[in-house]
Amino acid sequence: FGEKQVLKGIDLVLEQGKINMIIGASGSGKSVMLKCIVGLMRPDGGEVLYDGIDLHRCNYKDVRKIRSHLGMLFQYSALFDSMTVEENVGFPIKLFTGDDRREIKKRVEFCLERVNMAGTNNLFPAELSGGMKKRVGIARAIALNPKYLFVDEPNSGLDPLTAAVIDKLIQEITYEYQMCTV
Repeated sequence: FGEKQVLKGIDLVLEQGKINMIIGASGSGKSVMLKCIVGLMRPDGGEVLYDGIDLHRCNYKDVRKIRSHLGMLFQYSALFDSMTVEENVGFPIKLFTGDDRREIKKRVEFCLERVNMAGTNNLFPAELSGGMKKRVGIARAIALNPKYLFVDEPNSGLDPLTAAVIDKLIQEITYEYQMCTV
């Protein structure tokens, strides 16, 4: 960023079916690295490879295919305020599949149930607590049954009990679906 080089000399391989931790001080570039890995930011150099395909150098069709295998839980959940819980969770399904409304609703119901949020379909984000927003964010992140799950500070702003629930949920989902969680 300007004269400040945030990331340098990073080389990592992420393991499937495991939780891969990135730990560092505040401002050290963890979120920037995550954004580069998922394609929200383009690095000035280097490669981000998914099964040998460089995310930042492939065509639109390949980028779309890679992104359909990525789930992302943002630090502050990043739910769409104008959408209901159901619409938020169904958003990536509509974006990346040709599923009809019935199939989308079925998958949304499954994901919400999986994160203990059944029955909240018609609520809006403003009606949810911080922990509930995180769980809806997780439901949206797993909606496409991704191969890779990225979570940026999943416990930020949560009380210790809710943080423990979120940690356990991420761990269970990682092992249950054999995802590569970062």
